[in-house]
Amino acid sequence: MARVFLLLALCVLPALARAARPGRNPFVVQGSVYCDTCLAGFETSKTTYIAGAKVRLECRDRKTQDLVYSKEGTTDSAGKYSMTVDEDHKDQICDCMLVSSPRKDCKSPSAGRDRARVILTNNNGLVSTTRYANSMGFMAARPMSGCTELLRLYQEYED
Repeated sequence: MARVFLLLALCVLPALARAARPGRNPFVVQGSVYCDTCLAGFETSKTTYIAGAKVRLECRDRKTQDLVYSKEGTTDSAGKYSMTVDEDHKDQICDCMLVSSPRKDCKSPSAGRDRARVILTNNNGLVSTTRYANSMGFMAARPMSGCTELLRLYQEYED
């Protein structure tokens, strides 16, 4: 009888412990990295996307600004990255940021486009666990041909 009770306890207790533990719902952070080929400060029709660019996700304590989480990723052939984050970062401030570009002609991070804030908690009403970071960009060393005409078109639409 004691053996049956022991066997039952060994089978049932792990199942109960697993059921009591909240399930993991990992987040997926996605974004893209581009080269601002026209030095416009934003994506244009002449923008190219950078394969092999390094990005980092950092989460900091809201009060102390201490780094509590960091993960690096690399863009694919289309300039897109995807990182899985297992933890809920509740009240932490999380940013994706540029680390490096493999392109010698496009290495300087674009001011204002070098990081993107992401919210990594389930306590915000969002159903999906996929989080989309704004595109981040590097500036080209020199504008490519045709940029002057393109930027002139944007000004015509603005007037």
